[in-house]
Amino acid sequence: MTWQEVVQQAKGNLGKYCKGCPECNGRACRNTMPGPGAKGVGDTAVRNYEKWKELRINMDTITDNSPIDISCELFGNRFAAPFFAGPVGTVQQHYSDLYSDETYNDVLVSACAEAGIAAFTGDGINPNVMEAAAAAIRKAGGVGIPTIKPWNTDVVREKMGIARGAFAMAMDVDAAGLPFLKNMEPPAGRKSVEELRRIKEEAGVPFIVKGIMTVRGALKAKEAGADGIIVSNHGGRVLDQCPATAEVLPAIAAAVGKEMTVLVDGGIRSGVDILKALALGADGVVIARPFVTAVYGGGREGVLALVGKLSSELEDAMAMCGVHNLSEITEDLIWRA
Repeated sequence: MTWQEVVQQAKGNLGKYCKGCPECNGRACRNTMPGPGAKGVGDTAVRNYEKWKELRINMDTITDNSPIDISCELFGNRFAAPFFAGPVGTVQQHYSDLYSDETYNDVLVSACAEAGIAAFTGDGINPNVMEAAAAAIRKAGGVGIPTIKPWNTDVVREKMGIARGAFAMAMDVDAAGLPFLKNMEPPAGRKSVEELRRIKEEAGVPFIVKGIMTVRGALKAKEAGADGIIVSNHGGRVLDQCPATAEVLPAIAAAVGKEMTVLVDGGIRSGVDILKALALGADGVVIARPFVTAVYGGGREGVLALVGKLSSELEDAMAMCGVHNLSEITEDLIWRA
């Protein structure tokens, strides 16, 4: 199954909010919250996409013609490529009832593991979502990262207990801006450094804080003991007038990259975008929307087609820029006028 076939087949399956664009840029679905777009006008999602496209890379083909290695390591685990499927929740409400959160994660986790990468799984108000995601990850030998919403303390503890068996855990603190969390009792959402420290200790596995957009935020995550961060503004869905992740990544990576794993998401759509992110200091990237299209357009085959597409694009970009493995990727690859 080709990626073009996956995209075409997904169009009829994605529901009324997502328009099934050939490349998701945040424009057609903006201001459709709840849904694939955003609360507010959705300008941050658009900016995420556009800032990766504005970056240009330096071509250099005067180099030895040796094989390209795109494999990477994350917390002692070797993966075939430096990109991971992002967490998506409430798929029936945001997309269509072709999949439930449980069946979506089951397909995504197993297909990603088969392709040699890992999937982050989403969370939801229904406890069955985390239970099914955790079961899918355990079935895949622990290759998956359950992403827990910043619920209140008791709910977080309960969710982490369900998520045991994964090689790492994450919390998307940027989800604090989602309405259903803001209106909970007892309060949920924003987390202090001390609260994150307790959550990290309770995880018992490498812990990733998703939703870092400033050096100050990265240093707080480091203080809390997080093993990694994801530079993320929740896909641009929770706050208008944010900078793009590509704009803040270099400073954040420079501040904490030697001591923590730094991942980035938001508008990354191609292997060339992945190369740019690595050149700006990321250790890997997280991609969500294209994997939704992949699952809704082809299930397991759709996921494998997307992983193949992104891997091939990254390999080609690296070859044309004169680098042979991820350790050779530096900021020099980014063209500066």
